[in-house]
Amino acid sequence: MTTGEQIAITSLYVPGDRPERFDKAVATGTDVVILDLEDGVAPANKATAREAVVAWVAARESGPPVIEVRVNAGDGDDLAALRGLEDAVVVKVPKVESSADIDAVIAVLPGARISALIETALGVERALEIAAHPAVIDVSLGEADLASDLGSRHQAVLDHARIRLLFAARAAGKAAPMMSVYADIADLDGLRADTERARAMGFVGRTAIHPSQVAVIRAAFAPDPADVQWANDVVTVMAAGGVTTLANGEMVDPAMLGRARAILALDAAQHR
Repeated sequence: MTTGEQIAITSLYVPGDRPERFDKAVATGTDVVILDLEDGVAPANKATAREAVVAWVAARESGPPVIEVRVNAGDGDDLAALRGLEDAVVVKVPKVESSADIDAVIAVLPGARISALIETALGVERALEIAAHPAVIDVSLGEADLASDLGSRHQAVLDHARIRLLFAARAAGKAAPMMSVYADIADLDGLRADTERARAMGFVGRTAIHPSQVAVIRAAFAPDPADVQWANDVVTVMAAGGVTTLANGEMVDPAMLGRARAILALDAAQHR
């Protein structure tokens, strides 16, 4: 996803009923903090979580990281509580299955920026419609719920949904999606390997569920220095347009500029 003109590499979930963790999440250096009112909060604590999140957001000064609030699907109380805070937060909407679901949020929060979570087979089939909605700034998969809906966690099945989402996001002119969470908090080596695989598939960034995962995710998206040098060389020699060659003899043309700029944007995200 992007935060304004910048790429977000990491986002971190924090249960909305644990306000003592909100500032700690900010201090991790993550690009996005997701204050969760949905799955991370027990039903009995929903109202308390909503009050804690709204109070913290309202009292917070503007500035990084980006703050998202994951609401409960179809919960009018969650949306109503965020009125007046549309400029301060991105509304993360779960279980989105159509553009009408986005319209329902905008009806309560005009002007809201929405991060759409796609978690069902129907949502995957309508991914382009969802991604193309003007209020949607990014889309991502909720893979645990999606696996339950599909009755499978087979890699081929999830990869199909991931690729569908990637194509939908790019076709709609939105940033490449962030990868879904990696549930095994203790397995940092597995997280790194899985995140590198996601990067190779075209995903940019990943959501974490524990602070220990943030640095691993960021490192997995760090471009190789040789790639950064190549990207700088491509941008430099292509400033004049046309087809030309690098110092090493590699022929380059304007089609390579997109990849070069993406590498440089990832590199910049590592150093801000």
